Amino acid sequence: MTVVRRAGGAVLAALLALFILGPLLWLLPHAFADTWRYPDLLPQGWTLRWWSTVADNPDLVAAVRWSFVFAPVVTLLSAVICLPAAYAFARRDFPGRRFFLVALFSVNAFPKIGLYAAMASLFYTLNLMTTFWGVVVVQLLGTVVFMTWLPAAAFAAVPRSLEEAARDAGAGPLTVFRRVTLPLARPGILVALIMSFLAAFDEAQGTLLVGAPTYTTMPTAMYSMVTNYPEGVAAVFSLLLSVPSVLLMLGVRRHIMGGHLAEGFQLR
Repeated sequence: MTVVRRAGGAVLAALLALFILGPLLWLLPHAFADTWRYPDLLPQGWTLRWWSTVADNPDLVAAVRWSFVFAPVVTLLSAVICLPAAYAFARRDFPGRRFFLVALFSVNAFPKIGLYAAMASLFYTLNLMTTFWGVVVVQLLGTVVFMTWLPAAAFAAVPRSLEEAARDAGAGPLTVFRRVTLPLARPGILVALIMSFLAAFDEAQGTLLVGAPTYTTMPTAMYSMVTNYPEGVAAVFSLLLSVPSVLLMLGVRRHIMGGHLAEGFQLR
């Protein structure tokens, strides 16, 4: 019975891995295929032409550059705005706390395209359309939930007895936060930073609506690439778009598998 259970678990894990990694494995030969005709399982010829097409296209290079500019800026700004709010949600009891906490999900509870259309009309009034900060604001919306809920749960999980013991020993509020609270909450904050970076990096609809044509990022460039470029170029760009996500997820897998991501959404 145990052998059957283990075999079933192995099959399930293999299917899950195939479901997650299958698209990337499918893209990989397409990015190097010169000719590939059905029903052959592998390409008849290999080439680096699609990679040189991306590297030699200034518009595509600019899209890569803007993606790596916007994502860190949005993540940093989100941390500056949301981490104090997360600490307040975890440590303070104020009127409407639960309402505001649940309301943060409202951004992700409805189709975002309607929200972006409403924001576009407001951005026209504020002269934020096709501006750097307009793109930052629209990408910032997708990070609020991660950057508030996950750190708030991490702060709430820090035992108050440890903070009180530090205060009894003569430590001030800032010292207690820096030496006790922050180190214990760091895994949750790290996961929130990674998830926010990925959310900003992959955001496409709002960036296309607010930033195009002045600011084109990698996800927005994919829209035109699917219809205007050969399949091999789209495969190369998709792989480049996936690399940061894969590397960052591997970097924080210990914290995610340790339950910090799940705990972050169990804040009461």
